[in-house]
Amino acid sequence: MAVISKKWLEHFLVVTPPKVRFSSPRSKVRFPGSRRKVHCSSASSKLMEFPYASAPIKKLMLELLSTVDDKLGSSLHPTSTLPSHLQHFANSTDTAHASLHLRSGLPSSQIDLILGGWIHCKLPSGGALNITTLSAYLTSSTDAPHFLLELIQNSPTSLVLILDLMPRKDLILHPKYLKNYYEDTHLDTHRQRLQALPEVRPYYSPSLYIRAVISPTAILVTIDTGASQSKSIEQIIEGDISPIAKDLLHFWLESCACSAREVDASERAYLAERDRVIKNKTIEVDLGSSLPRLFGQEIADGVLDALKECYNK
Repeated sequence: MAVISKKWLEHFLVVTPPKVRFSSPRSKVRFPGSRRKVHCSSASSKLMEFPYASAPIKKLMLELLSTVDDKLGSSLHPTSTLPSHLQHFANSTDTAHASLHLRSGLPSSQIDLILGGWIHCKLPSGGALNITTLSAYLTSSTDAPHFLLELIQNSPTSLVLILDLMPRKDLILHPKYLKNYYEDTHLDTHRQRLQALPEVRPYYSPSLYIRAVISPTAILVTIDTGASQSKSIEQIIEGDISPIAKDLLHFWLESCACSAREVDASERAYLAERDRVIKNKTIEVDLGSSLPRLFGQEIADGVLDALKECYNK
């Protein structure tokens, strides 16, 4: 989850800090109870069925997770790295629920971690805010980009899409990197295709940090079909967003995650430190500001501490 800054969240929520909820009837997990790990298949885990997402978003996310599991499953730990009591959590009033599923790569793999998740929050004005996300980080054994997808839907007719291969090198100092991953691959045609739709306009994250870490071909758009007479939001998700997301994930799997690149020792140290800063800054800018407002400080601290431990191994 990469764009839910405090300022952004305040556009939709006017809330007081919620009471801590230690258990959820839906998940039957406790906080801070047993730390027993549970087996979680990316495609079939009860925690990752995206129960609040719209039908086309749910279908897309399950297809993407299944693809990741088919391609990278043998390179990942079979169970979620997060403790079971942090894989699903809710606030005391049932107005906010979330699920996180993190699988770390095996030591022999160049996959660092795969993180999938969702947040559902009822809005004070009615309706709900639903966020679904999939991100994938590589280790410092390769300098290939990371993968990021986030869908933020706050009404039945509008959503924000963030889709990118996040660069891990300075593209000014490394023009071959720019050419190899972003220019010769024609990734920008995906953004151009979406922004040609009358229902689509650019989205500018309120976080300058987020704007600094994305690539020049990143897709950050707002889609609003409220006044559209040509396409519904479901049609755009199924006919436009899904093919682009699948294509970008396929490229990342084949050309980044499963393609070895020679990286010397000094460069590995640079990549490891850069990745460490990005992951920790993402927690601080994104989840560090939103989780306490949605779930209370105690649950937020437990989730954030667990993520930091996984991110900094």
